[in-house]
Amino acid sequence: MSNIILGIETATKICSVAISKGTELLALKEEGGEYSHAEKLNGFIEECLLQAKLTIKDIDAIAVSKGPGSYTGLRIGVSTAKGLCYSLDKPLIAVDTLQAMALNISKSNTQDGLYCAMIDARRMEVYTAIYDANNKIITDITAEIIDENSFADALLQKKVTFFGDGAAKCAATFSQQPNAIFSEKGLPSAQYINELAAVKYSNEAFEDVAYFEPYYLKDFIATTAKKLL
Repeated sequence: MSNIILGIETATKICSVAISKGTELLALKEEGGEYSHAEKLNGFIEECLLQAKLTIKDIDAIAVSKGPGSYTGLRIGVSTAKGLCYSLDKPLIAVDTLQAMALNISKSNTQDGLYCAMIDARRMEVYTAIYDANNKIITDITAEIIDENSFADALLQKKVTFFGDGAAKCAATFSQQPNAIFSEKGLPSAQYINELAAVKYSNEAFEDVAYFEPYYLKDFIATTAKKLL
């Protein structure tokens, strides 16, 4: 029997809530713009429950985007998720924000090669990681200050699609790179948090609700993505 998961995505300016039953999306409510998760999140949860014709007691697990991303946004999302888990006595599932973004774009993009998810951090810095078309991570998640040498190895080997709210500010830097592609797709969405959470649920990969904290990636150190291959 498929389990019902309530997913929360608040790592960026997008506030997103989804309810899924197995691989079936039952409800989705999301909105971008400014950071207003504290005002929107509970209302979005209520709207999704109404859309799915469920009550909060029907939920089997809570999934949350764990970061990296906005400190305040992640704090709000994780605090809400943990509160629901405590009150409902349900498991908490944490999903990598960048991996869910990569899953999103891999489903909507026919471009071969690699996918580089980017979340805006500050100035020319982004939170980033590279994934292949099968959603396998290729480079470590890192806080990267972008310059003309960033991702040089990957760009020599394959086409790389850059996406997310940190990608636009990097376009000029890679303007001379023939393998660099920029896409407006692949933004954070609770729909893809839930897809990855469904796999974790089947494996009982749950978090300790009392001790779980978001992955803030707060050490702003300029590093080159370490290849895992």
